[in-house]
Amino acid sequence: MAAQAAAAAQAAAAQAAQAEAAESWYLALLGFAEHFRTSSPPKIRLCVHCLQAVFPFKPPQRIEARTHLQLGSVLYHHTKNSEQARSHLEKAWLISQQIQQFEDVKFEAASLLSELYCQENSVDTAKPLLRKAIQISQQTPYWHCRLLFQLAQLHTLEKDLVSACDLLGVGAEYARVVGSEYTRALFLLSKGMLLLMERKLQEVHPLLTLCGQIVENWQGNPIQKESLRVFFLVLQVKSVKPCLKQLQQCIQTISTLHDDEILPSNPADLFHWLPKEHMCVLVYLVTVMHSMQAGYLEKAQKYTDKALMQLEKLKMLDCSPILSSFQVILLEHIIMCRLVTGHKATALQEISQVCQLCQQSPRLFSNHAAQLHTLLGLYCVSVNCMDNAEAQFTTALRLTNHQELWAFIVTNLASVYIREGNRHQEVLYSLLERINPDHSFPVSSHCLRAAAFYVRGLFSFFQGRYNEAKRFLRETLKMSNAEDLNRLTACSLVLLGHIFYVLGNHRESNNMVVPAMQLASKIPDMSVQLWSSALLRDLNKACGNAIDAHEAAQMHQNFSQQLLQDHIEACSLPEHNLITWTDGPPPVQFQAQNGPNTSLASLL
Repeated sequence: MAAQAAAAAQAAAAQAAQAEAAESWYLALLGFAEHFRTSSPPKIRLCVHCLQAVFPFKPPQRIEARTHLQLGSVLYHHTKNSEQARSHLEKAWLISQQIQQFEDVKFEAASLLSELYCQENSVDTAKPLLRKAIQISQQTPYWHCRLLFQLAQLHTLEKDLVSACDLLGVGAEYARVVGSEYTRALFLLSKGMLLLMERKLQEVHPLLTLCGQIVENWQGNPIQKESLRVFFLVLQVKSVKPCLKQLQQCIQTISTLHDDEILPSNPADLFHWLPKEHMCVLVYLVTVMHSMQAGYLEKAQKYTDKALMQLEKLKMLDCSPILSSFQVILLEHIIMCRLVTGHKATALQEISQVCQLCQQSPRLFSNHAAQLHTLLGLYCVSVNCMDNAEAQFTTALRLTNHQELWAFIVTNLASVYIREGNRHQEVLYSLLERINPDHSFPVSSHCLRAAAFYVRGLFSFFQGRYNEAKRFLRETLKMSNAEDLNRLTACSLVLLGHIFYVLGNHRESNNMVVPAMQLASKIPDMSVQLWSSALLRDLNKACGNAIDAHEAAQMHQNFSQQLLQDHIEACSLPEHNLITWTDGPPPVQFQAQNGPNTSLASLL
């Protein structure tokens, strides 16, 4: 018996020594791999060699699965060898499913592998993988929630918002059951965001009311609480003006808070909606969008500069795709500001910058192609290239199925046809009927409906139907004043002033044009200033006010010169050739032009 016990002890000692030896070689290779991965610059080839050296030792299944995951992750994130990355991740997923209590490796492999499948456009392979991982992760709250978010995001990218909302609803209920009010709020707010995208406003309001209560009542990590408030307020800000101020206060609060190193006790709470630096950029972006719509273009410029500076700093350390999305959306808005303020050359260079960003990411281009052609259409209108404007807007319509963008494009295309006279009468009537603001307007946006009334007023003015034009323009004024849409207010006032001038009612014309000029100067809107100054010149001349007429004529000449100089500069840029691009990805290079080839008559 003693001999047997001694033999058993000897075998156990040998086994322990073998395990210790195995652990030492594994840890050594792992240490070398990590050293090479974190070197500056990273030595990825050597890192991969170290990890591959694990397999000849025929390690236990746990080490084998983890090493396949590590190799797959390194190859996926640091190389273009997606085939090898996929092979290692598939092995990690397969082996880890056979091992008990190995959730982290198992679900990280599933998550990364589905990401890779999506990148390779194998979405139909990613979906069942995620569904299986979700099914077997119900006892692991963090991974169950994370995988639900991931599958919901996949459905969102495919524009299947109904399935995405269903999954987010499942996630919210699961989070409630496991006692995570924080993650429940994240799921509900995400669902609210998608319902807003679908314009299901009747479902959104009760959902956001519930979210507001959860956010206010939740007591936890201060940064997480403030991040929930930011998410909640971003969804509110479209319709509730005071939310913008609260958003800016939230960001100030977040910037004073330090990240808490203590992890939440509930694993389902281990989420951050966005890093606080990203939230800061988002709030700047929302401020730019709001300022742009309200016509506070200097404020929009100020916050765009802040946001772009912050983005440049972040992109040095972080290659997150959301940063490029933020950058493109900011540029889209500031380009529209530049066109309004009479800086067409700068706008064109920024359109080219958006093209370059889209060249780097097919997904970014797919998401923003219609907006890019719309911006080019607006630029073409500003330099009086109406045929190119028509081609750009028509291309944008072909590329979008977003209702609000569609209505915006149609409104602008209709204004192009109105300026072109009788060339497109049938098409114009068809477009105006599709955006008729009196009945069955396609979207609920007050701004777009007010713009549609303005376009109807412009059309009636060109047709000489002045009473009808006045009715439409008064509707625009009523809506734009209620919603603080200053630019539409200025445009409507100056057009009404023009109508009264044509009708010989100089006093009423002056009552419209003077506030239009004041508002246009405040925005500042160069085209409306040019138009208003011309009207003021003619009005004062007709009324015998020689000094005022001379002053208005001087203003008109100054605005004309500024716009003319900018027009010549813009049309001389090589990027001006972008106006002919209507198909495929954006062109990489532009050939320089000898000079402008467009009519300047509309400016003078």
